[in-house]
Amino acid sequence: MDDDEEEIEVPITNDLEQRVAEAFAVFDPFQTKIIELKDVPSIIRGLGCCPTEAELQDIILSLETQKYPGSVHLVNFLPLVTDLFTQHKFLPPTPDKLLEAFRRLDPRGIGCLTKEELTNLMTTEGEPFTNDELEEMMEIAFDPLSKTINYEYYVNQLLYEPEGEKNVYTLADRIEAEKPPPPPPRKTMSEYLREAAQQAE
Repeated sequence: MDDDEEEIEVPITNDLEQRVAEAFAVFDPFQTKIIELKDVPSIIRGLGCCPTEAELQDIILSLETQKYPGSVHLVNFLPLVTDLFTQHKFLPPTPDKLLEAFRRLDPRGIGCLTKEELTNLMTTEGEPFTNDELEEMMEIAFDPLSKTINYEYYVNQLLYEPEGEKNVYTLADRIEAEKPPPPPPRKTMSEYLREAAQQAE
């Protein structure tokens, strides 16, 4: 890539853009403002979005350009990702919804699943987990003493709710609320003439 391409100015105009740019920078150690597309899911999920694999692929496809094949520049990444938070897309599931999903996977109703049961369900049903995602989940969920996954405990561990603006969606709401109202639409010439005629009466 040309040096000129890597030196594109990317203005940061608010705290939300700053938060997204900082997450991007973790995967950009040489400060080129360019990262590989394979790192996009880690950034988006790390910020608090919960898209499916299919939704992530759509995001990646929309970010790829001919200029940066296999990569994405911050100038393209920043507006798309800040918009995800502004529009409240891919919000994490609520505890109630997660518990309901686990209870459906627990036909015996005993409040836990074996490692084998959960692995089978997560790799064969619906949108399958990758091995990395499954291992990450098991690190938190699996109890080596009972050799089961107590899913109520797992949901409580999983759903730490960041306070205040540590939650990027809350930050996005504040940025949106601080934006000035849009200017009134410009009047047409016929509207000006109509108003002038009314005032003359």
